[in-house]
Amino acid sequence: MGLFDKLFGKKQQEESLDQGLQKTREGFFGKLAKAVAGKSKIDEEVLDEVENALISSDVGVATTVKIIDQLEKRVSVDKYLNTSELNNLIKQEIQSILVAAPQDSSYINYELPAGKKPHVILVVGVNGVGKTTTIGKLAHNFSLAGKSVLLGAADTFRAAAVDQLTIWSERTGVPIVKKEMGSDPASVAYDTVVSGVARNSDVILIDTAGRLHNKAHLMDELSKIKRVIQKVIPDAPHEVLLVLDGSTGQNALEQAKHFTAATEVTALAITKLDGTAKGGVVLAIADQFKIPVKFIGVGEKAQDLLVFDKTDFVNGLFQGANL
Repeated sequence: MGLFDKLFGKKQQEESLDQGLQKTREGFFGKLAKAVAGKSKIDEEVLDEVENALISSDVGVATTVKIIDQLEKRVSVDKYLNTSELNNLIKQEIQSILVAAPQDSSYINYELPAGKKPHVILVVGVNGVGKTTTIGKLAHNFSLAGKSVLLGAADTFRAAAVDQLTIWSERTGVPIVKKEMGSDPASVAYDTVVSGVARNSDVILIDTAGRLHNKAHLMDELSKIKRVIQKVIPDAPHEVLLVLDGSTGQNALEQAKHFTAATEVTALAITKLDGTAKGGVVLAIADQFKIPVKFIGVGEKAQDLLVFDKTDFVNGLFQGANL
């Protein structure tokens, strides 16, 4: 049992995930139950309904096609396959997709990779996805795991972002570096890293502007931030974390495309999965982008920001599902 398990309890984490995926689970398996009602075998009509259920859960067309293709192969080989086995088959195919996707377990139990101190995480994403809240939750959870944390409020174009991060700073007892609205974001990031080195902080979390830039502008701004913090720590940032709103479904995929084209995103955090039936977008993102999903948000509490685990996610998606 890891430190984070001790702090929150493995059972509590499983319950958070189970509750957070409830709407996705109910929507997806509700459609599947209708698809197989009265059927004695898996036929083309059932597979069409399965395809519709996957797409409507925002698994995405490309990922859905992969799953359906594999199901069709199984049906063609196992001629007497019946619908009572469909649940397990779909679970197996979803697991295979997630297993094939990259995963980095460096933050399990909110531990940090060795040899990088301070460990600098640059957080990016558009306004409204829960970026600043995610940073606050990360600060809280890293602190509970015994890490010294420093916040940098480099989203200087939106006063609410600085105010919101300041509230998290006060709530968690984590220090923050900030300047007046309109300041150069790179200067805030620089001062944050200088302060983090002086404080011997374990982890630095830097918030960045959440505007939808054109690609060139976004790249220029983030490149400038990287350049100035590398004057202090040459290999920083050690992580560029893109925050996506899972409740927006396919729009989250579009945002991921824009940001990954504009900067070197190394990890993903997918938020607001508890308020949506579109949790299948996690599968689409994991499948289409060769970038690890490291955190998922399944509730409002800080401990509802979970370190993503493929096995736990699939088990939570299929928890109590009966077809």
